[in-house]
Amino acid sequence: MLSMLSIRDRPGVGMAERTRSAGSSAAPAGLAEPRPARASRSALRPGPALAAYPAPAFEPEHSLPAQVERGLELVTQALDAHLQAGRESAELTAPGYGALWISLAAQVGGGKLLRPRLTLAAYVGLGGSDVAGAAPIAAAQELLHTAMVVHDDVLDHDEMRRGRPNLAGARRAELAAAGVTGKPAEDQVLAAALLGGDLALTGAFELIASAPVAPELRIGAIGLLVRSVTTTIGGEVLDVAAQLVPPTNIDALLIAELKTAAYTCSGPLVVGALLAGADDRTRAQLDRLGVALGVAFQLIDDELGVFGDPAATGKSVLSDLREGKRTELLRMAYLAADDAGRAVLDRFVGDPELDADGAARVRAVIVACGALERTRAVAAGAARTAREIALSLPMPLAHYLRDLIDELAGREC
Repeated sequence: MLSMLSIRDRPGVGMAERTRSAGSSAAPAGLAEPRPARASRSALRPGPALAAYPAPAFEPEHSLPAQVERGLELVTQALDAHLQAGRESAELTAPGYGALWISLAAQVGGGKLLRPRLTLAAYVGLGGSDVAGAAPIAAAQELLHTAMVVHDDVLDHDEMRRGRPNLAGARRAELAAAGVTGKPAEDQVLAAALLGGDLALTGAFELIASAPVAPELRIGAIGLLVRSVTTTIGGEVLDVAAQLVPPTNIDALLIAELKTAAYTCSGPLVVGALLAGADDRTRAQLDRLGVALGVAFQLIDDELGVFGDPAATGKSVLSDLREGKRTELLRMAYLAADDAGRAVLDRFVGDPELDADGAARVRAVIVACGALERTRAVAAGAARTAREIALSLPMPLAHYLRDLIDELAGREC
């Protein structure tokens, strides 16, 4: 059974090598592993059940969900304190620098705090008891998310996020109010987004570096954050390059695994297990669970970007189609549509002036050719794999992750 010692006092153990085949045992690969392993669809298959960790005994007030929620309060406090300290320091340098921190703070947090939630669930569910020590490292996962979406919006030329202006959009509004337009405004908007994303990224490392845990655990957590960043960058490179080739010639599942799953699910789960002192095999299982869940999450998100309700999701149903974003949904549509259907896709997908009527015609083709149904089946299969891996983990972590997976997989369009 896992020790319930404070993570401030527990020595660290080596990070598991990413396991990419069902049933294989991972060998220790050191605390830091900055280079991502070659991705493989085998990561979406469940491995053997783990029986090494008896379920921690929780009273109702100390249940896993209750402890995670209390931990999320500490996460929010850590984020607020970091952002306030950054703003106060920046304002001593220049008002404009302080304003950038204020704009960044408006982009952080909100929603379910999925990434910190996964970190805390893995940590507490595997026997960790020092939630206050783990909270800053969980908060770092949220700041990393902020950095990734701010920079991703730059790459996608988006200035809205969750139904409101993102960092770039907010800066454009400020400039417009001051009468600054044209190229000078474009330069300022790009600078604000790039530099704001950089602040979030460095903040994630700062939160881990200053966390009140044993030094070897900080080193291990930093190594995992590096892995999340480098893996995600690899996915971004593939995603950007995909715009240069036909939709049928891309591996959208690999892009989802690298660009989304690594930092959204795998990284947060594995760092929580690291802090709890879990062995390599357990961390490898959580890594593979994160890959499967992250792929399902991205496929559902892509569907919401075409078929969703913007009022409910805060996500446009035109921007992905206007961009011609290379998703599994679009790949399936091009493969399954007849000549007339492909002509509709060629006419409207990638048109920056696409309107609601054109988007409706694209959606009709996607539904009629069966692409929507097929993509949903792929997402359901990935979620099912994540669920099977979750149920091989110790209780109550198994049921907590199962319920979270079911909730994420059942997001309404």
